[in-house]
Amino acid sequence: MSSQKVNLLIYFRVVAIVEALSYLCLLSASVAHRIGNTQDLVPQIGLVHGVIFLVYLGLALSVRNTLRWNLASTVFVIIAAVIPCGGIYVERNYSKLQE
Repeated sequence: MSSQKVNLLIYFRVVAIVEALSYLCLLSASVAHRIGNTQDLVPQIGLVHGVIFLVYLGLALSVRNTLRWNLASTVFVIIAAVIPCGGIYVERNYSKLQE
């Protein structure tokens, strides 16, 4: 496999984890704002998370052929991004090269 594909795969794995963590931060900020009398950080964190989410989607579509995902796997990887910690699950179970 070319070094470009390996680098793309590494970027995807890192972004999958970062996306999951940013989603948890967004949910935490939302809960803290609703329950406590805290500053509303949701718009700022939401913007950052949205950008990371779009990068995740772009990379997921880019590594699709390299990882030999079928349509069902690709749809699952995309849907997993809207589930808390779904990106971590994808990184652990869907981002490995098939031998």
